[in-house]
Amino acid sequence: MSARSNYSPRNRLLVVGGILGACFIVLVARAAHLQVISEEFYQQQGDARFLREIPIATSRGMITDRNGEPLAVSSPVESIWANPKELLQHPDRLPALASALNLPLDVLTRRVSERADKEFVYLKRHLNPDIAETITDLGIPGVYAQREFRRFYPHGEVMAHVLGFTNIDDIGQEGLELAFNDWLTGKPGSQRVIRDRRGRIVENVDLVEAAEPGKDLALSIDRRIQYLAYRELKAALVETGATSGSVVVLDVPTGEVLAMVNLPSYNPNSRVGADAESRRNRAVTDVVEPGSVMKALTIAAALEAGKFTPDSLIETAPGYISLPGGYTPRDFRNYGTLTLTGILTKSSNVGAIKVSNELTAEHQYDMYTRFGLGQRSGSGFPGELAGVLPAPNRWGPTEKATISYGYGLSVTPLQLARAYAAIGNGGRVMEPTFVKGGAGEGTQIIDPTIAKQLMGMLETVIGPEGTARRAAVLGYRVAGKTGTSRKAAAGGYAAKRHVAVFVGVVPASQPRFAMAVVIHEPQGLEYGGGAVAAPVFHRVMDGALRLMDVPPDNIEQWFAAQAKAKPAAPAAAPAAPAAPAAAPAGGAP
Repeated sequence: MSARSNYSPRNRLLVVGGILGACFIVLVARAAHLQVISEEFYQQQGDARFLREIPIATSRGMITDRNGEPLAVSSPVESIWANPKELLQHPDRLPALASALNLPLDVLTRRVSERADKEFVYLKRHLNPDIAETITDLGIPGVYAQREFRRFYPHGEVMAHVLGFTNIDDIGQEGLELAFNDWLTGKPGSQRVIRDRRGRIVENVDLVEAAEPGKDLALSIDRRIQYLAYRELKAALVETGATSGSVVVLDVPTGEVLAMVNLPSYNPNSRVGADAESRRNRAVTDVVEPGSVMKALTIAAALEAGKFTPDSLIETAPGYISLPGGYTPRDFRNYGTLTLTGILTKSSNVGAIKVSNELTAEHQYDMYTRFGLGQRSGSGFPGELAGVLPAPNRWGPTEKATISYGYGLSVTPLQLARAYAAIGNGGRVMEPTFVKGGAGEGTQIIDPTIAKQLMGMLETVIGPEGTARRAAVLGYRVAGKTGTSRKAAAGGYAAKRHVAVFVGVVPASQPRFAMAVVIHEPQGLEYGGGAVAAPVFHRVMDGALRLMDVPPDNIEQWFAAQAKAKPAAPAAAPAAPAAPAAAPAGGAP
């Protein structure tokens, strides 16, 4: 009775109301804490789950030739990636994903499982965007696509050694892609986006940093001359059975590289299958003993010393000369008495040695270094070699003699082209450049009068008595020099392994092009520079001079050839048979 009398509904309501009021206050306080006091923390937690900062891919700068023709471009592609933590929660979807990626299931499973503690792994890169879309449309959790760019080289192996290539991350690995990587590479941007639980972008929040595309690069290379050089070098290798070759074409007044070709070549669009041997730009990374093309530089030193003129007489009989150590250099035959010009015309080793004997080693060496031998050309091409030119204090009588006609030193094809371009440029040597308009002022290395004399002397090499008759270009005066050297082998030189060289300048009256041709190990009876390398010069320059609208400087020769080509008027009676034409003179070194 006493307990029941103490019961009061009003007290119960007060207790319940107090409890509910306390709960309400706690909820309001908690809400205030979440929305006001700890708002930033929880906003960050929410953003961490749905807000992402993603990169904005940017393209690499385009490379063009001097006329604006594309040589290297970047094409948009898609790469498929996954979040292993998320993907592995759905192992039943792996077979479908493997099939879409064209990967074995065990390979895909292993790749994802090995990175189970990571949040990112590439599954397949550089796919066609349409193929990537079919994969993402499968809706597999944790699988996403990312925009990237892939480098494409429209001219394939023709431009391969000059351009080089990029790796899968679009970073230059060789050639000009490597040399100008910083210039060509763009700066990726980034933006904030909101993704749904399947990783799909549902809203672009804001742009964090705009992407900056790479800068374009205009090369000095002329695509048309490059193709000419490639075609003719390839034809020469097939015809002669040679193992490899290089061609370099320079613009004489500026030093700009108009063409640089090497064979064997490779396809830069394929990242597999090309070995290191075929990827080498032999025109700047391989050296050869140049042979008789060195005689022009020896003659330049002789003219500068004041001891000789182009008409000075040198006795070369009996066609050989003995040197210390039992070495006996020989000429192709006994030429008897030759002028200084005749030493170049006939390519006399004996004559070059006798001229060298009248020069000091220091002067000879100084002349060679002024022409750029024994040092890098300054082109900036990755991996360029300086070659080898021993210091004069290491020259004995034999070394001094052999260097005068192209043995005992080594040079690159680019160095040879640069040296002869300097002769054609009035004695001013230019640093080779691969960039259009990138020419410097050059350096005057010999007197312009000597350079002009030397050009006239080198013209006789292409004449009827010279060793490079096959280098002649109809309607143009050509100056140049042949060279043939044996390849070094264990214990000396190989008997049947040669390097055929020709370096020429055209038109001789106002030089525009300098071209070096180097062909390794031609087979057959004709293996010299005049027979193997000079015809390549003729065919390339014959096309290049016309492509570049260079006016002829030997118009009389052109008219004479046209007149000879016209059919004779019909005669009243059959003419008597003509006497057989005289056979052409034999080849020369």
